[in-house]
Amino acid sequence: MTAALAMLAAVLLDALLGEPRRAHPLVAFGRLAGRIEMRLHADRRGAGVLAWSLAVLPPVLLLAAVQAICPAWLSWSGSAVVLYLALGLRSLGEHARPVAAALAAGDLERARAAVGRMVSRDTAALDATQVAAAATESVLENGNDAVFGALFWFAVLGAPGALLFRLANTLDAMWGYRTPRYERFGWAAARLDDALNFIPARLAAFTYALFGHFGRALHCWRTQAPQWDSPNAGPAMAAGAGALGVELGGAAPYHGVWEARPRLGTGDPPDAATIDRAWRLVRNGVAGWLIAALAFGLALLGGAHA
Repeated sequence: MTAALAMLAAVLLDALLGEPRRAHPLVAFGRLAGRIEMRLHADRRGAGVLAWSLAVLPPVLLLAAVQAICPAWLSWSGSAVVLYLALGLRSLGEHARPVAAALAAGDLERARAAVGRMVSRDTAALDATQVAAAATESVLENGNDAVFGALFWFAVLGAPGALLFRLANTLDAMWGYRTPRYERFGWAAARLDDALNFIPARLAAFTYALFGHFGRALHCWRTQAPQWDSPNAGPAMAAGAGALGVELGGAAPYHGVWEARPRLGTGDPPDAATIDRAWRLVRNGVAGWLIAALAFGLALLGGAHA
């Protein structure tokens, strides 16, 4: 029950405060990871494993050790704060809503600029439908990366689990690229993030199905996700697109080149309303997870007192 209440407290803190505007711990972690990369980078997988271990394991183990010796009330409070810092639910909405608002107003240039803060693809060449698709895909994928994954690992391993997931996800965003510099050095960051994301991504996909069109979401997940390059983004985005009844995926421009991508979902082209619906899908899913966690905690509490 205490874990469920800490999850609720963390989500409420995120809703009230959002991400820290100054001195976010993940920014400091990014600087640390950058310094580790400067010292240890080599075109070898072993170098990447060592760099990942030095960046991630000390803070996770330190947090676990501190919690083990803290009073219960302080450990609970600290857990809620750590999970709050690992979540990005409000931030996801703050990035998505300006894109939807600009598209609804017919301001394509403003929409392109806003979606450029969400995705890595070239946005200057996108039309209105492609902007809406990019924002919707980002909401669905980051619903897992920035929300459901952290909640899952918190439920499994407490605050150290949420911290482990968020730091691993951050290193994947920094090092997990198939480029000459990171092909081998970033291998560990990419593979470990895939491993930590495997179960949460599928739970996120099932959550999207539950709060959208269930049968269509499962069909898209089963038939389309295996075609996607990412083993975890594929299920979340395919199920999300099916749940929303829109078609996502398709060709997208990266570094001046249009790259072919599989189609995801089925139905109408996305628009400004689709972005808002995707954001509500994530938000409703989080509410569902919290209700389930509280119900499970109450059941355990009732069983202990029986």
